[in-house]
Amino acid sequence: MKRIVILLSALAAAALIASCGPAKPKVPNIGITIYKFDDNFMSIVRDKIDTLAKAVGPDKLIYSIQDGQGDQSKQNDLIDQFLTKGATCLALNMVEPASAPVVIQKAEAKKVPIVFFNREPDATEMAKYDKAYYVGAKAQQSGTYEGEIVADYWKANPKADKNHDGKMQYVMLLGDPANTDAKYRTEYSIKAVEAAGITVDKLAEDTAMWQTGDAQNKMQAWLAKFGNKIEVVFANNDAMAIGAINALKAAGYFKGGKYMPVVGVDAIPEALDALQQGTLLGTVLNDADKQGQATFDLAYSLAQGQPATTSVGPLCDADGNPAQNGHYIWVPYVKVTKDNYQQFKK
Repeated sequence: MKRIVILLSALAAAALIASCGPAKPKVPNIGITIYKFDDNFMSIVRDKIDTLAKAVGPDKLIYSIQDGQGDQSKQNDLIDQFLTKGATCLALNMVEPASAPVVIQKAEAKKVPIVFFNREPDATEMAKYDKAYYVGAKAQQSGTYEGEIVADYWKANPKADKNHDGKMQYVMLLGDPANTDAKYRTEYSIKAVEAAGITVDKLAEDTAMWQTGDAQNKMQAWLAKFGNKIEVVFANNDAMAIGAINALKAAGYFKGGKYMPVVGVDAIPEALDALQQGTLLGTVLNDADKQGQATFDLAYSLAQGQPATTSVGPLCDADGNPAQNGHYIWVPYVKVTKDNYQQFKK
């Protein structure tokens, strides 16, 4: 009996020593949500993040990528679940960037870092939390490049001015009006055309919410209303540019010398195909691969409790200036036309 007591005491002591030993390190846990899985561009970003996360392995990283389904309330529920399940970092492509303040408050209460990506929250709100970061591209640059592509075409092709009135009559397909990218791409594309000394005349603009089908319907309606008066089509992204092209094809464009310049943003594979076919004038590379890489790099560093690092570019301030304690990673845009599209095809 005495031996049993001694043995039990020894076991208890061993258990106590073990419990006082070094704690098992917590596996980093990243909760990721995309505003809408079926968005052409974001599906590429999502695939990149997923590929990189899988490569790390389940013993070194727990992660979950969920679909916001274009519904901010559903996305809020997903974020709450991530926090409840012990996320050590959030990576968020917001449905509505204006909802970021509520999310920031929740994450700050649990001291969980956030990497917002592709859809930029207000810089003032970002600055309120020292663990809030953003990965994306400067929307002003993409709009400027769109406008420059169109201005170059207009100057090189006098026949583009169909009615010879010295003005560029255009229509504009807008993304989500609440999205910063949509706002700046619209504004800066026209500013760039005007900066080139070209007078513009807006026939119509309307949102197609980044969607190909909606853009096709809008373009069909504009063709029915304005017909040959339309001289240029601007689209805030390639998905909508493709929708416009589909409507133009149905109306007899891109054959028999009947042409309409259409520009977009993203350089998605469908847009590169359209450039090859001669139905898209140009696009602007919004580098999905690098955005996905930078988002993952940053989130994984933060999830481990390490300093913010990324292989893509330096941390900057909101204006893009290098900053020692910056919270932004800006991935540069690139003009893509018939002259260089092949280098972007995979």
